Parts: sequence; C-alpha cells; structure tokens
Amino acid sequence: MADMERLQEILDESSDPENPGPQEIKDIMERVKTIAVVGMSRSPDKEARRVPSYLKAKGYDIIPVNPFVDAIIGKEAKDSLADIEGPVDMVLVFRPSEEAAQVARVAMNREERPVIWLQEGITADQEAREAREKGIPFVQDLCSYQVHKAL
Repeated sequence: MADMERLQEILDESSDPENPGPQEIKDIMERVKTIAVVGMSRSPDKEARRVPSYLKAKGYDIIPVNPFVDAIIGKEAKDSLADIEGPVDMVLVFRPSEEAAQVARVAMNREERPVIWLQEGITADQEAREAREKGIPFVQDLCSYQVHKAL
C-alpha cells in the first residue's frame, strides 16, 4: 500500500474530519524539527514517553514539558510551554482533553505559530476551529507515531 493511502486510512480513524489531509500532514512531518512535548512522561512504559522517544530517534529535537521532573531522555524538562524560550515548530500534547484546550491556547499565542498536535484520543474542538481560522495547523485525535511510521 502506498504511503499516502496508509496515511489516509489513519486520518480516517480520527474523530476530526477537519484535520489536515495526507499531503499537508506529510509536509508538516518533513518541515518540523523542534517539538515541545507537553505531558511527556518519565515512565518508559507510557505512550507519552515512547512516542517522543521514537520521534527523537528519528531526528526530531524534543523539548520535554513536565513540571514534575528535571530531565527526560537526557533533555532538561520545562515546567510549562510558556517556559520554552526558543522557537518550536510543533507542540505535541499528551494531556487530557480538558487540559489540552489551555495548552492549545498558549501554543496559539506563541510568536512562531507552531503546529498544534493533540495525540490520539485528545480533542479541543473550539481551539481547533480558532487555530485553523488563524491559519495555524491543528491536528487532533491522531497518533503522531502512527503517522510517522506510515510515511
């Protein structure tokens, strides 16, 4: 099966039909270099650790955001998204939907306007609409690991 067909199947499993299409998702994954991971876990058994670790292994610069640890995967952890001083290309969220909305709002207000990506099972519909209206790419209820593997 072609990469784009597999990617379309993964997109079809998401609850948000307004997510970017396969080509835009591919373009996002190719242009993104630095990913702030909000809710990155210190536990290697959790997806919130395995997925960012995989992305790091694939060459992405990962900035862990977790106020309860000093460092994860050898990188200094930030207490919040607002504590990251340099630019980020993507904000990848591993927090419950009720918390993801606030994270998305902070991400939308960053000067560099990063891609906002809520992992599978996480949604923030109002924030998704607002971000997309502002031209900020917003992906929700979609696993970045599955997407990257399909590509």
